[in-house]
Amino acid sequence: MLLLTDGTLLVQDQGAENSGSTGWWRFAPDINGSYLNGAWSQLASLPAGFAPLYFDTAVLTDGRVIIVGGQYNNGQETSATRGAIYDPLTNQWTLLPPPPASAGSPFDSPGTVLANGTFMIGADDSTHQVLFNAANLSWTITGSGKADINNEENWSLLPNGEVLTVDANNYSNLTNSELYQPLSGGWSSAGSTIVKLDDTNADGSGTNELGPQLLRPDGTVFAAGATGHTSVYSSGTGTWTAGPDFPVIDGLPYDVVDGPAALLPSGKVLIAASPGIYQTPTHFFVFDGALLQQIADTPNAANIGSYYGFMIVLPTGQVMFNSRLGDIELFTETGAAIAANAVPAITVVPTSLVAGKSYLVSGRQLNGVSQGAAYAEGYQPATNYPLIRIVNATTKHVFYARTFGFSGMSVTPGADTSAQFTVPAGIETGNAMLFAVANGIASAPVSVTVARPVGLNPVSITEPK
Repeated sequence: MLLLTDGTLLVQDQGAENSGSTGWWRFAPDINGSYLNGAWSQLASLPAGFAPLYFDTAVLTDGRVIIVGGQYNNGQETSATRGAIYDPLTNQWTLLPPPPASAGSPFDSPGTVLANGTFMIGADDSTHQVLFNAANLSWTITGSGKADINNEENWSLLPNGEVLTVDANNYSNLTNSELYQPLSGGWSSAGSTIVKLDDTNADGSGTNELGPQLLRPDGTVFAAGATGHTSVYSSGTGTWTAGPDFPVIDGLPYDVVDGPAALLPSGKVLIAASPGIYQTPTHFFVFDGALLQQIADTPNAANIGSYYGFMIVLPTGQVMFNSRLGDIELFTETGAAIAANAVPAITVVPTSLVAGKSYLVSGRQLNGVSQGAAYAEGYQPATNYPLIRIVNATTKHVFYARTFGFSGMSVTPGADTSAQFTVPAGIETGNAMLFAVANGIASAPVSVTVARPVGLNPVSITEPK
């Protein structure tokens, strides 16, 4: 599941065997902005022969979606190097040239959009990474000095623009973590995680699995282990502290092997865990910065391991959980205040809008202060980019203006960022309130008026078609 910049979701069809397919769907909220009462519509399929599962994903700064690689294709395990870009404006997929063969195979490995807006992915069998040029659809190798290969690892974009990872294949240093510096294209040690997080042993045995890691509004990264341990990295001090262990439930020790996590509006982390490697049942927990608290399960939790579920943060602040068994749930945090330093702020936006026209919005931390959600390796449902929500003052109906042209993807608190947005052609006219939304947290509203176009109404920005 990926959040498009118009507030709808792009969701892959798992196929009859739950092994991936070429099919994709869009899920849209209803006119009141409710995702609980949203509706599905079918979208264009991937080109024939490309039906991946467990691949790298990202929403790019121009609003397009990129997918690369896959551990499986058409239900068969493979080291796929194919990729494609989806354009929401044309509802079309375009195949991409593969990354350089010398960079390795992009499957079972991490990906992220850097603060400058460049998409970077790792290779399962290499210490290298590759950078994607969205303008000419080309790749460049980067990543010197990495201590181990990228297999099973995941990345967190930090406030200073560096990327944090916990080594999953470093047999000589089982608690090592590393930092990628975009300016130099090199890696350096980020120190010991104190407790062992990856299911790797010094003799090379183990499955090299990890859980997800997620940046919180206070600048710390919560990293969950496949060993049952957790650790917390302070991006301010550059040090790790051992976190709480997952509990033993019904005699079974819990951990996170290829599992999802999502940031709640309060800054707490919602996470799924299960016992052992790919075992059932799954239980859900909330990390509050100090403790792990077990919460209620979803109906299908007894039938899945942690690796089977996906999470994404919705513009409402709710978390959508997809069990991949035909059951999709919404989690709503109650009784907790929104993290004050996570609220975006609009500084400049036109107050007179015309349906179908495009405009510029500027503000502080319009990308939020975290990527919002994570999954161990591969699929990364990041939402660190601005959405524009327009609520009609009379009907209270909710409309999302498609955003694009992001100035970057920085998660630096207080950073000045901007984006362009196109007012929906079918929007209701009249007085309205406009909000910028990042990771489900809305800015203070700006009063605007929306009109239909009359004759020629030139504006400084027009979205290309």
